[in-house]
Amino acid sequence: MSVLTDLHIGETATLVALNLPDSVQNYLMHMGFVPNAQVTVLRRAPAGDPTVYGIDGMQIALRRETAEAIRVRTSSDTSQVEIDAELEKIAAKTRSQSARQDQSEIHEFAGVTR
Repeated sequence: MSVLTDLHIGETATLVALNLPDSVQNYLMHMGFVPNAQVTVLRRAPAGDPTVYGIDGMQIALRRETAEAIRVRTSSDTSQVEIDAELEKIAAKTRSQSARQDQSEIHEFAGVTR
């Protein structure tokens, strides 16, 4: 999972969570920073702070310390989640096949037939 400051200019991500004080969180939520909203990095100040983000048709400048507390999911994060889920499916299938093989070998050793 990434935070808003990890994004490059022009990059878009899906907002996941705001880890901010309630007053700041409520303000940003009223401005469109809600879960599953798409946020795009539009431009940065010459010194790198603040950064202007586009969300729900608006442009909002946020300081680095605020943006660092906003968790987002990028397309690469999504791809990794999909990869991890597929690997878990494969591992579960392998464990299941291995358990059946072990059971079969135990039955064979004990002289049990099916």
